[in-house]
Amino acid sequence: MPYPGAMSEVEIEYCVSCGFRERAVDVQQAILVSLEREIDRFTLDLSEYGVFVVRVDGETVFDKDEDDLGIDQIVRDVRN
Repeated sequence: MPYPGAMSEVEIEYCVSCGFRERAVDVQQAILVSLEREIDRFTLDLSEYGVFVVRVDGETVFDKDEDDLGIDQIVRDVRN
């Protein structure tokens, strides 16, 4: 059961063959440390073709093709 006031879902989609698993786990850990009580579902989705995207409720808040990978900034974007 989600916490009261929890946001719906955070998703990290990442390219397995690119070796982005560790990066995805680091971002997931940072988000959970800061926002765990505000999240009702968190998924890691395996992908390919160089993908590394973070979404909140289906809306992209980070895409490695458009943004720099700063974990603190990703957590702020997820929070917002």
